[in-house]
Amino acid sequence: MKALFACLAMFCALCAALPAQAQPIPGAKYTYTLKSVMPVAGRQGVACDGKFIYVSCSKALYKYDMNGKLVAENKNPFEGYSIPSNHIGDIDVYNGELYVGAENFMDGVGKDIQIAVHDANTLKFKRTFKFEPKSGQEEVSGITVDPVKKTVWMCSWVGEESGRYLYEYDLKGNYLRKVHLQPVPQWVQGVFYYDGSLFMTADDGTADDNEPDHLYRIDITSASNAHVYMEKVFDEAIKQGEIEGLCVDPSTGDLLVHMNRGARIVLGMGKGFYPGYTEEIHEIYRYEMKAKRPPRR
Repeated sequence: MKALFACLAMFCALCAALPAQAQPIPGAKYTYTLKSVMPVAGRQGVACDGKFIYVSCSKALYKYDMNGKLVAENKNPFEGYSIPSNHIGDIDVYNGELYVGAENFMDGVGKDIQIAVHDANTLKFKRTFKFEPKSGQEEVSGITVDPVKKTVWMCSWVGEESGRYLYEYDLKGNYLRKVHLQPVPQWVQGVFYYDGSLFMTADDGTADDNEPDHLYRIDITSASNAHVYMEKVFDEAIKQGEIEGLCVDPSTGDLLVHMNRGARIVLGMGKGFYPGYTEEIHEIYRYEMKAKRPPRR
């Protein structure tokens, strides 16, 4: 009997040590299983063409091979810009070019928004497109290319319209429209087009309270508004911090998510470090992404 109780106690202790299983999210289209975590230099965004992984920092662009080796960098990405910039957000890669959301940003305020295009091979600047002030957009935190419609989408992190809209342009930089998101996500950091949907990361968890950030999905139509579905809770982060950009690796179908940890961020600016950290750590989380099976009838 003592042996039986000892086995039961050991089993209970083992179960308690296992991580809690994520609860199903109603409305989510995919399931996500963490596969790996890759350290990188930049702290803003991520893009992938299946051959290389591109990472943006506020004032730099980096290029890695698929094994995580740095193969190119541009630490002066604003050289040649017609409108001065000091900040890059999330990025995307399309047809051999990097699409960059650039602006002047300080203490939560953005201005001089523009779409910048860089050569994906060299990371050098090629051209920029001005944004349309009439859109109401006050800041740009992320950018993605819809390869089906051949359009560009931008999201914003701060301002009166923060998280409330997504803004669409054609590939020549002409403003097309904005889509009202319902319900409104908070602190949107990145946007990515995949398989007919737009996915957004939101820094809506309070790191001071160890709250996780989230992934959302929007199924865009021709309507002026679109419903926002929660896709994932990032509760497996090494330490809760600031989530950034995202993309899908076309060679594997894996979701790549950029996350930062260790630094206290206030209005988008670093204000010291959490206990145990002397610098901010930047990482790309890779998730296996599987479409959910429809329920049996």
